[in-house]
Amino acid sequence: MEQLFSPISPLILALIVLSLVIASVGLRKTVWFISVGYAFAITGMVIVTVLVYRNQLTLIAGLQNIALLLWSLRLGIYLVRREATAKMPTSVNDQVARAQSLPLMVKCFIWVSVSVLYVAMFSPSLFMLTAPAQPTGLSAVIAWLGVIVLYGGLVIESVADQQKSAFKLQSPGKFCNVGLYRLVRCPNYLGEIMVWLGSWVIGLAIYNGILQWVISLIGLACITLIMMGSTKRLEKGQAQRYGHLPEYQQYITSVPVLFPFIPVYTLENVRVYIE
Repeated sequence: MEQLFSPISPLILALIVLSLVIASVGLRKTVWFISVGYAFAITGMVIVTVLVYRNQLTLIAGLQNIALLLWSLRLGIYLVRREATAKMPTSVNDQVARAQSLPLMVKCFIWVSVSVLYVAMFSPSLFMLTAPAQPTGLSAVIAWLGVIVLYGGLVIESVADQQKSAFKLQSPGKFCNVGLYRLVRCPNYLGEIMVWLGSWVIGLAIYNGILQWVISLIGLACITLIMMGSTKRLEKGQAQRYGHLPEYQQYITSVPVLFPFIPVYTLENVRVYIE
């Protein structure tokens, strides 16, 4: 164990500290722990890790980190602009108010736990950069598949956010059912899952030891559950706002909730654990 982790353990600790510093914006507004703090913590980790291991940067690792940098900057800027300009629904404002009223110890627990989680989510990129040997043959094919999934998720999430923002400007009182929202009701959450799934798949051939597998899997599993929990909350909020509309009832019974082409239309009765 010591042999496997001693070369990179100082950097892992440094990344946790960096994540804590950036995510500390949530001490001002609690939801920022999991929004702008989340996005820019990944930005910071990409920059630091690539600078440290710039001499070991391969094409696949470079593409992996470029995608994560683009994803995090786009999401972070989008969230900052939304905070500054968009009028949030009452249900969202209620959630923000409840989070803001949490005791300080609870806020500190959230701060530390999500900061560590962000490092676990980012860990496939770190492990890829520090791998003793880069993937070849079938392993390289799998890594390139991960690159495709990662960039596909980046495109889907970006387009979905743009489509929803444009739709809400034109039709602020209606539910979004255009573009990607015709295929799946939460394409932005689908895209985010794909980003982290793709990054994890890239590292499949190079994970070295059980702890690397565990750390990377914890990151992937947690963000997937978080996105499923976000889907459930969105379902509940939209049901309160639009549930009386026949066209909305037709929409939610014909368009899958999170994964396209899979006839799962609600997560209401699914136990997610991270909600």
